[in-house]
Amino acid sequence: MSEATPVPSAAALAARAVDVALRDGAPIHVRPVRADDLPAVRAFLESLSADSRRLRFFTPAADLAAAARWAAEVDRHERDGLLALTGDGEIAGHAAWARYAPGADRAEVAFEVAETMRGRGLATILLAHLAFGARAQGIATFVAEVLPENHKMLGVFRESRLPLQVHSEPGVLTVEMPTAFTDEARERFRQRERLAAVAAMDAVLRPRSIVVVGASPDTGTIGGATFANLAAGGFNGALHAVNKRGRPIGAHACHRSLDDVPGELDLAVLAIPAADVLHVARQCGERGVRALAVLAAGFAEAGPDGAARQRELLATCRGAGMRLVGPNCLGVLNTDPAVRLDATFVPTHPPPGGIGLLSQSGGVGIALLEQARELGVGIATFASVGNKADLSGNDFIEWSEQDPRTRAILLYLESFGNPRKFARIARRVGAVKPIVAVKAGRTSAGARAASSHTGALLAGSELAVAALFRQAGVLRADTLGELFDLAALLERQPLPAGHRVAIVTNTGGPGILAADACQAAGLELPALPEPLRHELAAIVPRSAGLANPVDLLVDASPQAFAAAVEAIGRSDAVDAVIAVFVARPFARAEDVARALRGAAGALGGRLPLLSVFMTGDSVAGGGGSDPRGAPDATLPVFRYPEDAARALARAAEHASWRRTPHGRVPDFPGARADEASAIVASALAADRDGGWLDPLQTHDLLACHGLPLAPQRVVRSPTAAARAATELGGRVALKAISPGLLHKSDRGGVRLDLSGPTAVKRAAQRMREQLAAAGAPLEGWLVQAMAPSGIELLVGSTTDPVFGPVVACGLGGRAVELLRDVAVRLTPVTDRGARNMVRELGTYPLLEGYRGAPVVDVAALEQVVLRVSALVEAHPEVVELDCNPVVVHADGAVIVDARIRVAPVAPPAPTPALRR
Repeated sequence: MSEATPVPSAAALAARAVDVALRDGAPIHVRPVRADDLPAVRAFLESLSADSRRLRFFTPAADLAAAARWAAEVDRHERDGLLALTGDGEIAGHAAWARYAPGADRAEVAFEVAETMRGRGLATILLAHLAFGARAQGIATFVAEVLPENHKMLGVFRESRLPLQVHSEPGVLTVEMPTAFTDEARERFRQRERLAAVAAMDAVLRPRSIVVVGASPDTGTIGGATFANLAAGGFNGALHAVNKRGRPIGAHACHRSLDDVPGELDLAVLAIPAADVLHVARQCGERGVRALAVLAAGFAEAGPDGAARQRELLATCRGAGMRLVGPNCLGVLNTDPAVRLDATFVPTHPPPGGIGLLSQSGGVGIALLEQARELGVGIATFASVGNKADLSGNDFIEWSEQDPRTRAILLYLESFGNPRKFARIARRVGAVKPIVAVKAGRTSAGARAASSHTGALLAGSELAVAALFRQAGVLRADTLGELFDLAALLERQPLPAGHRVAIVTNTGGPGILAADACQAAGLELPALPEPLRHELAAIVPRSAGLANPVDLLVDASPQAFAAAVEAIGRSDAVDAVIAVFVARPFARAEDVARALRGAAGALGGRLPLLSVFMTGDSVAGGGGSDPRGAPDATLPVFRYPEDAARALARAAEHASWRRTPHGRVPDFPGARADEASAIVASALAADRDGGWLDPLQTHDLLACHGLPLAPQRVVRSPTAAARAATELGGRVALKAISPGLLHKSDRGGVRLDLSGPTAVKRAAQRMREQLAAAGAPLEGWLVQAMAPSGIELLVGSTTDPVFGPVVACGLGGRAVELLRDVAVRLTPVTDRGARNMVRELGTYPLLEGYRGAPVVDVAALEQVVLRVSALVEAHPEVVELDCNPVVVHADGAVIVDARIRVAPVAPPAPTPALRR
């Protein structure tokens, strides 16, 4: 057995047990096969039809007892296999590989799927997970022998998008494919993931039938309010009620039990106490319900007993193939006239529109819906996910992507289940539909005490959240007010093509405030071109100001407002227009609002038009008491110029993000990844000094990934240090090697700019005495060639417990944690991401030669960032990496000090796992 491919440990096998979604959104459990599965595997094989056995074994009279032993009695190295299990433990599919010869990198692969499970994507899922495990055991190629008429199995292989080679032989086809996924294969699995998420959410947001368990004629109860909302909203599907008393609810019959409800059921809304949920959930599973929305509290948020109850609820749902919203949630809503779904107990009914709204908090969800109603922000769908035991924001975003009514997506989040999946989904969806998020919990009372500079900088996840949103193109709102300001703009107006804005107002002071707010938000107020000024002069009063802002004066008519806005909007001189109206006796706000809506319609989406009504009360408008509440309103209305400026600036940022190429993750062909893996494996096995690598291991690991390092020697005595200084030549640095001595310069463990072997030897002797007196005995010294003069920066990475590897670049040296000038990205970092990171630093001007300083090699610094990202992506066991300082000079960059810590990690799943 090869040392490079050890048999997976029990922990590694446990990590390979996952719940995944089939094509129709139903969950299935995949895990490694075990010897005690032998009876079940044999029963499964015996349950296959004669034709299925012929296609699998090339004969319907196969020795199934021997086949079951072959499948179940695996050694994980020469042969391995997986089972797919339904929630009740029945085998739905089996897949296995076996090497052609001991130690060979080619293996035969075989599959069996139950007849009742075919056509749902199970075989493709098994292939992905099987290939992932085989790759870890050194299998490079799968080979399958398939009967020519077995078109379904050939379809499975082709659907994976792995590059196939098919050879025809007498009576059989031989299919060969690599176990390593191509980009096309990964994208194919992601597409399957999207389809599964949409199918699961369809049962929640587009159900054909609903039952409310716990329905009541008393609208003062949760069940009563929920059923009343469904009935009053005119749900277009079959609506059923269940209550122990069985009393009618208005014109609707009420059943005593689920057994009495006729027909199929897509969604069951459980408006019952937490203590009753498990029992009813099992009944729902027996009835074939596709999804549950559990409104009750008393689960994971309520402590250990509640968490256990939630785990049991999720297991029940998995066992029955049901998906779960909540528990501890508010319900769901879809204003589509073809659905008319209001399965919430909220008394507020927002207008229909183009916003997809998700809240993790029920209380915040109620406030959001009330705000939407007050501001006239139209809601397409709303989901309250509560504890997110199963379905989450990621599923909601994927569903909203394909919903034609949804123009923008608003999220209130308190936590992330799978932030990297969120980033991937949000980046794709945000390219066509803006995503705005409020993320609660910016502070982290539980930030760990970090050991490195990078760890201290990134302790807590707030910087990681900011990096996640930045990379994914998510617009982050700091408050719920900002959330709705953006929602009003994004629902009703196009994104701006740039940052140029014109302000039109009927009084000078608010125009100046608006101009200041725009410039503070990063918007530009260009001077209007002369032809446009001539056109405006013919429209507005003679004494109007035609600069930017355009001051129409106090007696400006509604028609003048509209005409000026239209002229500017058609001129291509700006990318957006903000109209600011202050109440005056010469024009009514209602008339100005009506005229501006007409102007917005006349512009036909050429550019966004925002209005500010500084009237001190609700703004009157055509068709209602507030144009923000008018059902046909196309004009976003703000109360203050600062609100409009912030919203417009954020929309312009998002538009710029869409236009800007996202960059690519570079390849580094010269990287010696296998050698680096051996160093990591050796350090893990040694398990010394808290996982911190010694200086030699650190140097070698960085060198494997092409990181620029200063020439150095590791020595064990002052005499050897002197000899090393002679070998290196020139001036050198001397650094102590001592377990637990993290910040060496603070303890006298660093001497710089030493010249000659005698000076080095004396410095080593003094350092040994000084550190011994301080209780830090030396193991040796690092003798290092002095780096050229330059600017000291930090490049590092730490593994956030939620977000995974996070790369940081910032000002380095001893004051790094004091100044905290740092830019952050989640891995993998793209070339454009590295470029932007460096330019985000407050100290970036220093790199460009601030006040006559030498210009340094910024491109070399970007390469360090990219190679650090590649290193931690290739070796997730590297949980902390600190290169500080990285000296960047005119001719390159060099790392003069580094620390690396490793720890065991579970391997990533080959396909996205459902929440467990």
